[in-house]
Amino acid sequence: MEVEDTFCEAFDGIYVRLIVTAKHRWLLEKAVYGATALPSTVFGESEAGVERWLSPRETPDGRIGAIIQIWVPKTKKFMDVLMRETGKRIRQGILVVPTTRVFNACESDSKIDAETNVGRCGDGYEWEEERWGRRMIIVPIMFGEFAIERFLGYAEGVAGGNVWFFCDSEESALEVGERAVEALKDVEGVITPFDICSAGSKPETKFPEIGPTTNHPFCPSLKGKIPDSKVPEGVKAIPEIVINGVSLEAVKKAMAICIKVGSEVDGVLKISAGNYGGRLGKYRIPLKELVDMD
Repeated sequence: MEVEDTFCEAFDGIYVRLIVTAKHRWLLEKAVYGATALPSTVFGESEAGVERWLSPRETPDGRIGAIIQIWVPKTKKFMDVLMRETGKRIRQGILVVPTTRVFNACESDSKIDAETNVGRCGDGYEWEEERWGRRMIIVPIMFGEFAIERFLGYAEGVAGGNVWFFCDSEESALEVGERAVEALKDVEGVITPFDICSAGSKPETKFPEIGPTTNHPFCPSLKGKIPDSKVPEGVKAIPEIVINGVSLEAVKKAMAICIKVGSEVDGVLKISAGNYGGRLGKYRIPLKELVDMD
């Protein structure tokens, strides 16, 4: 099984890291999956994911919970986007699910004020008080109340780390993708905003009005139909695992785990990664350096 001598191209990003809790597991899952769905950074918005699930012993209020991350591109106006996108995902993904609460999980001196983009859902009837050893905003809602920590930390991390698996069938592609995503649940500080991504994109497009389009040289169904196909013989599916992490080291560790998982799955013919020749991303992560990484 070949690990291609290439590199992954990754980017700077800004993330908010939150703890979400709820009374029951089904409510927690509803809130967490709702708040982290639909990655949209390619449209100047945000993407998000679940870092890990928490037991009641690990949460501020002693209930089951999860750590999630919300990411936006690092641009000159990232603060405007971060405020808008964080507020949107919390308000429409979490606040509307009964019994949920939100706490800060990012140790950073840089913070956003949740009173501005979430607390005002109380239409001026919200209030602030000390609970669970934290400064909380209490928003009255029809079900009862929603509680969110007043100040939420944000920090700079590395987005867009990725690993590609060249597979001999759809079945092997799903198996290696599922196993890789499952293995990364034990890596602190990383998320997979797409989990198993089925459609890698490229910066060049014939239709810029709709955003990035399919990375056509790597589409198995186009092999033999286009002159610039880069799909090897026998490859039927190429799933991508996209990784965002709180540090370059966390992203490298996650990529190394993906490579190890890929080497253990029958039907994976080659492992590679996506890049744009180093033109767009600040970070180059050589795959060969990760093969023997602990």
